[in-house]
Amino acid sequence: MPNTLRTSRVILAGAGPGDPDLISLKALKAIQHAEVILYDALVNTSLLTHAQKDCKLIYVGKRKGTKAFSQEEINQLLVVCADQYKEVLRLKGGDPYVFGRGHEELMYLMNQGIHTEVIPGISSALAAPASVGIPVTKRGVNESFWVVTGMLASGTFSKDLRLAAQSSATVIILMGITHIDEMMRLFSLHRSSNEPVAVIHNACTPKQLAIKGTVRNIAQLTREKGITSPAVIVVGDVVHESMLEEIMTQPETLLKLAV
Repeated sequence: MPNTLRTSRVILAGAGPGDPDLISLKALKAIQHAEVILYDALVNTSLLTHAQKDCKLIYVGKRKGTKAFSQEEINQLLVVCADQYKEVLRLKGGDPYVFGRGHEELMYLMNQGIHTEVIPGISSALAAPASVGIPVTKRGVNESFWVVTGMLASGTFSKDLRLAAQSSATVIILMGITHIDEMMRLFSLHRSSNEPVAVIHNACTPKQLAIKGTVRNIAQLTREKGITSPAVIVVGDVVHESMLEEIMTQPETLLKLAV
């Protein structure tokens, strides 16, 4: 049965897309007041220097092929921490509600009778395109943008990705770099193979790398540049508005683009 006598509080906070300066003031205050922080792989660890000296730091990151803890174990660990500490912070990269399983953790905690709050963060879905000058919307170019995941847990495309490919919207794909060949084949069925595509790797960090191509050649370009996860893929005519062509002529500045 849930412990209704708990006086603890768990905060689910977004740390933003990588640059520590892009965290919200409210989330930074949560770091400063926390007694224990459970943080993810994409959280800039320099943010943890703002924590109290005696704050317990627990890494619970999940990267492709490696998991410090399963999601169920993370859920249970949050409950254990809430039993032992009054101020618990769950710090997640980007925004906890954008493919971050934040709501799953919220519901699990609430079902255990634990008071839980959410602090939004800047999602890489918006920050990555902006960091290279790509507007996700522009008057006269597009009317909407879609944010979709690259692959479902089953290893198949979602119906939304198929629908997105058929639309005229800007499509922003998260967690999809491993399957970029299959996704670009999907887009080539419904859009021009010359449609512009950008890939931004390690967005908003000193290691940022961005490339620009088309539906036809972007997969090959990512292999040539050795781009892996984390990366954000942007498909649509708004990519023409980016600063990438100018930057690509100056390779020495590429890694520091907009950081």
